[in-house]
Amino acid sequence: MNLVENIKEGLKSIKANLLRTVLTALIVTLGITSLVGILTAIDGIQYSVTDSLSELGVNTFDIYSKRNRGGRSGGIQEKSQPPLKLKEAMRFIDNYDFSTSVSLNTSITGVAEVKYESKKTNPNVWINGANEEYIALEGLNIEKGRNFSIIENQYGTNVAIIGVDVKESIFDDNVDPLGKEISLLGNKYRIIGILEERGQIGGGGGPDNSVIIPILNASRLSSNRVLRYSMTVGINDPSQMEMAMGEATALMRKIRQDKLGEPNSFEIAKSESLADRLEQVTSVMRLGGFGIGFITLLGASIALMNIMLVSVTERTREVGVRKALGATPLRIRQQFIIEAIVVCLLGGIAGVILGIAIGNLISKVIGIDGFVVPWLWVIVGLVVCIVVGLISGYYPANKAAKLDPIESLRFE
Repeated sequence: MNLVENIKEGLKSIKANLLRTVLTALIVTLGITSLVGILTAIDGIQYSVTDSLSELGVNTFDIYSKRNRGGRSGGIQEKSQPPLKLKEAMRFIDNYDFSTSVSLNTSITGVAEVKYESKKTNPNVWINGANEEYIALEGLNIEKGRNFSIIENQYGTNVAIIGVDVKESIFDDNVDPLGKEISLLGNKYRIIGILEERGQIGGGGGPDNSVIIPILNASRLSSNRVLRYSMTVGINDPSQMEMAMGEATALMRKIRQDKLGEPNSFEIAKSESLADRLEQVTSVMRLGGFGIGFITLLGASIALMNIMLVSVTERTREVGVRKALGATPLRIRQQFIIEAIVVCLLGGIAGVILGIAIGNLISKVIGIDGFVVPWLWVIVGLVVCIVVGLISGYYPANKAAKLDPIESLRFE
């Protein structure tokens, strides 16, 4: 009896016990579906975000005021550094020659109240000042309207871009906010744009509950309070990040008049990219997917082993006949292992197809376009099926291979 005959006999046995085979394969299908489905959805999300980042085409670093802790180091009082000023930031933007885009922003208050006619928000709205580059470099989108123009920023015009929570608080559904005047911090501002909803874990602040006004206009609302300005520099070529940061550091030291040998009077640091954050999240999600799939496949392997043990008992006489005709223990063992692997592969193929379909459906439901086929996870899923079949089938197959041919022929 050669290997081809073993495969044929295994398929005949599966066909003879079709219902039992289908039920066993279904358990494997569920495990592979959960594994491939979750990983397909994760790959779809990651592909979409990565594609968006590649369209944006930038990596960023931040320049902001040094945090003054006021402590002592080695018995020496830490020097308190003045915050980054608006004129210093503007000088940096005007003189930084590297091929980049630079956003400038400051936070005025987080407890503002915004009014429109007789309606007003809760006193928890963030008022931020920013230039025209801020929206893009912060990964925000304008759902309706437009961004600030260069002229509006240069002259500090009373215009504003509002978040979706602010819009819903003071405008009825049938009212178009664009062009309307709102009141905040004792001044009137004309709405020119509405930010796309971003959402915030835990609710509360974020872009949705904020109003953005031109940076120069924001500086006039400080009420003699010192504002803390920060800049985000976007680099088109990530390979030039270190060079760009070096030039930015040298220029800022010159602007801030930092003496040779003294530490920087400002902070400069590479931003944690969205891709890095996404990778951290997806890694955890992948582990969860593997965990769910592993538990389901563990149940499937136990069920399969039990069914194979029953099959060995039912076919004891058949094993005796095969041994009497010259079948070796190796061939008997092969036959039962092949049956187990075939059952797992049938379930695995069905699970892969369902997993890809469900994973892409989940991606579609959460608003991600495109169809993803995770070939790596498809191959991994099928290899896992073979391993499960091998492990589950080996003990029953070994038991069948050790049966005594004489005793087996007497079995009823």
